[in-house]
Amino acid sequence: MTISVGEQCPEFKLTAVDGKPFDKINIDNVFTTLTDKSFEGKWLVLFFYPKDFTFVCPTEIAAFGELNEDFQDRDAQVLAASTDSEFTHWAWRKHQEELRDLPFPMLADIKRELSTALGILDQNEGVSQRATFIIDPGGIVRFSMVTDLNVGRNPKEVLRVLDALQSDELCPCNWSKGDETIDLHQATAA
Repeated sequence: MTISVGEQCPEFKLTAVDGKPFDKINIDNVFTTLTDKSFEGKWLVLFFYPKDFTFVCPTEIAAFGELNEDFQDRDAQVLAASTDSEFTHWAWRKHQEELRDLPFPMLADIKRELSTALGILDQNEGVSQRATFIIDPGGIVRFSMVTDLNVGRNPKEVLRVLDALQSDELCPCNWSKGDETIDLHQATAA
């Protein structure tokens, strides 16, 4: 069962390929260990994808990379994750042009512990489902979405939801940052 909104994000300690520019990364500084506490005080956008060296996954990862500064402007750290090893992540980054300068870490959940704890391990394929979580600075899951393994997600929608969560207001359908929110006092008076 997928972890529910309002629940604490599970603890984790995973090896990752660091999110440094390709020309500043080498075998001595490519890997890092990250935990659920590594970005304390920040929002986390944690997204899982099924496998490295596939077809849909790099389109999503690159799209999140293109929006990374927008997420950073909102004090949010993006983390990508799959059940592949850190070595596979590194090899893929080196050989997939649009991933070379990926600005955020790629977590290696090779023991499938985090995927299992989040309830997103696909039992038929043995890989993480295509899942996205927005976790607030207190470690509480505030948004989760899981799609079919064959269907890519929309990182702009994840950014829109982050904006809505950070507004701490009632946000109507299709609300975007800068739009009017719902004033509960006016809505009940009408």
